[in-house]
Amino acid sequence: MAPQRRPCRRRFLLAHALRLQSEGTCRQDVSVESAKVTPRRYGGKSAEQRRAERRAQLVEAALEIWQEQGWAAVTMRGVCAKAGLTDRYFYESFTDRDALLGTIWDQMRDETLGMLLDAITGVADQDALSQLRAAVDAVVHHIADEPARAQIIFGDHDGSAVLEQRRRDTVQMATDLMIGMATQFLRDDADLKALRINVLLGIGGFVELMLAWRSGLLEATTDEIVGHLSDVGAALADRFLRPGPPPER
Repeated sequence: MAPQRRPCRRRFLLAHALRLQSEGTCRQDVSVESAKVTPRRYGGKSAEQRRAERRAQLVEAALEIWQEQGWAAVTMRGVCAKAGLTDRYFYESFTDRDALLGTIWDQMRDETLGMLLDAITGVADQDALSQLRAAVDAVVHHIADEPARAQIIFGDHDGSAVLEQRRRDTVQMATDLMIGMATQFLRDDADLKALRINVLLGIGGFVELMLAWRSGLLEATTDEIVGHLSDVGAALADRFLRPGPPPER
């Protein structure tokens, strides 16, 4: 039976990899006395709630456009028209189109990494390569089953500096995450620099392979892709891993 604390460890690793610190929050160490003013409400909703709803409408509209036509089709006016909102509400939530594209990317990145972690948690009592195969299987089947949604992360982003940077950052985050989760399986004398090079090679190659597969440049079944990727992962990781399941904690 897997130790009860492992899922919490995996959530901690995800939070660390995504750098989910609170940034720019208001300071609470200054006490200011002021008269309490009751916020005006319309339809039973506060201004903050209505603002959050409008932001969610814009994100959903942009996501639909991106999935149907690609990121380049996501424009401020097109998103506002689809969401049924005027231009001024766009700038209430986003400084420009790049900010909106980045928000959608981050949302899909978190969803993808969360799915990967859930797959690994399900086989937490098994060896490292079994966990790797479970992660690969989950992500590849997601790409096959939901190609429109998967294109956000695994599509072509040429021409968008913000998305290209997000892609590079995500590869680094995923590398940190995978290395962190592999730590308990590593040999005592594992070369950590060489390990990082191999993990970067594996993740970068995975992203390019998914792009080629999605675009039709590579003909292969989902199971063939999963099997080959698992074999490559095993070859890249073999000299760093000690055999057997994770140690008891």
